[in-house]
Amino acid sequence: MKMTLKGFTKGAVALGAMMLIGAPAMAKEFRLGLITPPPHTWTKAAQAFGAELAEKSGGKHSISVFPARQLGNEAQMLQQLQTGALDMAFMTVAEVSNRVPNFGAFYAPYLANDMTHAAAILRSDTAREMLAVLPQETGVVGVGYGSAGMRHILSRGEVKTADDLKGLKLRITPFDPILDFYNLMGAAPTPMPLPAVYDALANGQVDAIDMDVELINVLKYYEHADTLLISNHMMFPMVGLISARVYAGLSDDDKAMISEIMARHVDSTLDVYIAKSPVWEETLNGVGITVKAVDASFFGDVMGKWEDIWAAKAPSLPALRAAAEATK
Repeated sequence: MKMTLKGFTKGAVALGAMMLIGAPAMAKEFRLGLITPPPHTWTKAAQAFGAELAEKSGGKHSISVFPARQLGNEAQMLQQLQTGALDMAFMTVAEVSNRVPNFGAFYAPYLANDMTHAAAILRSDTAREMLAVLPQETGVVGVGYGSAGMRHILSRGEVKTADDLKGLKLRITPFDPILDFYNLMGAAPTPMPLPAVYDALANGQVDAIDMDVELINVLKYYEHADTLLISNHMMFPMVGLISARVYAGLSDDDKAMISEIMARHVDSTLDVYIAKSPVWEETLNGVGITVKAVDASFFGDVMGKWEDIWAAKAPSLPALRAAAEATK
């Protein structure tokens, strides 16, 4: 029987489609970027995620973890996620809030009382529902939240009252909610990447830093400081992200498996900070600097002024406050 070229082409296309439908998903080595150094909790969680994914996928998938800004800063990595040049990242919600201001609600001063309370807020339905807009607004899929603990203030000089912070060059992560907070305090907030912080404290380029107790310990920032305010003034959440372009190319089974494993390891960081934050704080009590616990009253009316700025920018703020109240 004679087959025309047209008929052959149709048959080949149909056969190819059948083979594609029946074929297993292709193996892939994913790349995951972070800004944290190798000893950091996030980096360890990323490595554990990779190990479990390799095991659960029978070796079909693997993950190469790139810590310490090897793939660029967070803004650059988010751009890479959007194009599909980067597969995954563990990223501060701060960077996401630069693209989606509603996520600035997480940084409301004293939204969380402590790390245990912060974890409960981040595990709430309200927090999870906020992730739904990310594919459309930022080109990434958010699988869940982790944390870098609570924020504190480490200073080269003595700090007795909030007035002592006025005019100080104070290192911050570059995002608007924390910039507004310290501007309202009368400080001089100074964006600076993590690798530059130690030397900046040592040579007086900055007078103080906004930081978590893990990195103050691990990176020994206390060596060039006199005062640590254990303030817990903001929580500092992290989010596990997958490029929406990469995610779209996964099979349904791989989407479910990767999202579930990644979300679990991201969430595990919350428990690490709940358990270890008191230990890190206690360690810092013995390094020869003044350690002083302060609460919301230390910052005066800054909270109300911050709320006035962010009420319109972050429409989820009332719902997050309700979630915070319900999880106390």
